[in-house]
Amino acid sequence: MNAVPMNEHHQPHHHHAHDDLGRGHAHVAGKFGAAFAVGIALNLAFVIVEAAYGIAGNSVALISDAGHNFSDVLSLIVAWGAGVLSRRLPSRRYTYGLRSTSILAALINAVLLLVAVGGITVEAIQRLISPAPVSEMTVIAVAGIGVVINAATALMFIAGRKGDLNLRATYLHMAADAAVSLGVVAAGVAMLETGWTWLDPVVSLIIAAIIFIGTWRLLRDSVNLALNAVPEGIEPDHVHLYLNDLPGVEKMHDLHVWAMSTTETALTCHLVMPAGHPGDLRIAEIAKELHDRFGIAHVTIQVETGDPAAVCVLVPDHVV
Repeated sequence: MNAVPMNEHHQPHHHHAHDDLGRGHAHVAGKFGAAFAVGIALNLAFVIVEAAYGIAGNSVALISDAGHNFSDVLSLIVAWGAGVLSRRLPSRRYTYGLRSTSILAALINAVLLLVAVGGITVEAIQRLISPAPVSEMTVIAVAGIGVVINAATALMFIAGRKGDLNLRATYLHMAADAAVSLGVVAAGVAMLETGWTWLDPVVSLIIAAIIFIGTWRLLRDSVNLALNAVPEGIEPDHVHLYLNDLPGVEKMHDLHVWAMSTTETALTCHLVMPAGHPGDLRIAEIAKELHDRFGIAHVTIQVETGDPAAVCVLVPDHVV
C-alpha cells in the first residue's frame, strides 16, 4: 500500500483495512457442512421414531421431546442455510454480501425454541390434569437412543462453539437434548419402579424450563446483534481508549462497532490527526492491532486534521 500524505489543503481521508481472518463464515460453512448434513439426517430420523413411539406408548414426555428435537432439526437447517448464504459475494445491492443472515438464523432459532416450549408446557399441564397410563419400557428405550444421537451430534459442533453464535446455539441445543433425553430415561425408570405416571408430564415441564433458560440467552444475544449492538466479549470503552491514545491522534469520534455476522465484527471511526494521514502502512498496523486485541477484522478509519473551517458534523457522540 502507498502512503498518502495529507496537509491542511486536503479533504478528510478515508481508509479501509481488513484481512482474510475476518471471513469466518466461509470457513464455518465449509468445515461444518458435513456435520450439519449428518446431524439433520440423524435427528430427523429420530424425531419420527420418537414421535411414533411416544404416541404408541402414550408418553407426553416422549412426544414433547420429539417436538423439541424437531425444532432443533429446523434450527440445524436454518443455521446451515445461513452459513451457505454467508459465503455469497457482495453485490451492488447487498454490499456486505449476505453475512447477516447468520444473525437472522440465530434469531429464528430462538423463536422456534420458544414456540416449542409453549407447546410442551400446554401439553404437560393437560396431562397433569388428566393423567394417563404410560409404557415405561418404550419411554426408556427410545429416550436412551436419543441420548446417543444428541450427544453424537453435539460432539460434531464442539470445536466451533466458541467462535460462532449459530454453532454455539447448535451445540447447546444438542447437548441440552442429550441431557433432557437422559432425564426422560430416568423418569421412565422411576415410573417403572413406583407407578407414578405424573412423573411423565413433570419431566416435560422440566424439559420446557431447561429449554427456556438456554433459549433466553440465545434470543437476547441474537436480538442484540440484529440491533447492531457491540458483540459480547468486546468492551467498547477499551476500544475507545486504544484509538484515542494512538500516537498522533488528538481525539477520536464517531466510533461504531457492530457484528456483520455471528463471526465477523466491523468498526468505523474518525481519527483527528493534526499532522495529517500517517500512511497506509500505519493504518494497516492499527487494523491488525484491532484484530489481535479485540477480534475486529473489518476496519474503516477516516482521518481528519481538525481544520476549524471544516468541523465534522458527526463529532457529538449522540449524532449518528
